[in-house]
Amino acid sequence: MLEGKDLILATKPYAKEDRRKSWIYTLTTVVLLLLTMAGAIAPLPLAIRIICSLLVSLLLVRMFTIYHDYLHHSILKGSSFAKALFTLFGFYTLNPPSIWKRSHDYHHKHNSKLFSSSIGSFPILTKERFLKASRAERINYLFIRHPLTIAAGYIFAFAWGMCTLSLVRNPDKHWDSALALLFHFGVGAAIFFTFGWLSFLLGFMVPVVTSSAMGSYLFYAQHNFPTATFKDKEGWSYTAAALESSSYMIMPRVMHWFTGNIGYHHIHHTNARIPFYRLPEVYKAFPEFQNAKTTSLLPRDIASCFRMKVWDPEVNRMLTMREIYA
Repeated sequence: MLEGKDLILATKPYAKEDRRKSWIYTLTTVVLLLLTMAGAIAPLPLAIRIICSLLVSLLLVRMFTIYHDYLHHSILKGSSFAKALFTLFGFYTLNPPSIWKRSHDYHHKHNSKLFSSSIGSFPILTKERFLKASRAERINYLFIRHPLTIAAGYIFAFAWGMCTLSLVRNPDKHWDSALALLFHFGVGAAIFFTFGWLSFLLGFMVPVVTSSAMGSYLFYAQHNFPTATFKDKEGWSYTAAALESSSYMIMPRVMHWFTGNIGYHHIHHTNARIPFYRLPEVYKAFPEFQNAKTTSLLPRDIASCFRMKVWDPEVNRMLTMREIYA
């Protein structure tokens, strides 16, 4: 069984894109996204428009995973057309490239590391630090990790966190956050004033709110599940964090497609240069990845992930609220 750098080196042959596949998967997703968006906006029977609206939501999640791979330089590196396409997509989904790449790259370098893992991720406190925190600090911590806050990812994670907050804190570095806000709400306004409120609701609001909620939950659950582990700086290692603190999310094949294989998250954290369409191939090739810590989209697993609140190094696991005060 390979470990550490040996495992990363063994995956290097898979960290090469098939340029043709990258373009096919990207462009077919864009075309499907535009067609279903048109179906949600057009004056078709309501049932068809609702189905199209839900498909737009799922396709936005898939396109975001492809965008995420592009910013990891695992696909379409050096293409001017890809850069323009993904920049516009980042603006539309309120994920401007500058802040997303900076925060997400930090997350990869510090995944599950106590006291610094909250940048680009959800904050983690130890039981001791939580109990010593002020009431206001506890409320803020629990608010960020609350299911309703994650469900409202469109507001808190993206409109506020990724765009508004980054712009206020560092306007020189993250000026593209202002462009994202203008572009996103400009598209929404154009749909509303051109096609009416129902088209605005089904073609714009439902998809962006639903896909943002899905994206926020996927990101949360991939690192905040019952068997995830967290380490301080001294006990932390990159590959251990990938295998022990990043989940393999079990889901039906169709959902793996709509989520761009992001469920193979432990492999992605081991080597982020592996294109999304090669992750299942790597999973089959390495027994090390087949013994992953898992979660799923089943209601019981979703509930279990949401119950996890703080890390207790004494028992080496996450605790629920009831266990914190036991």
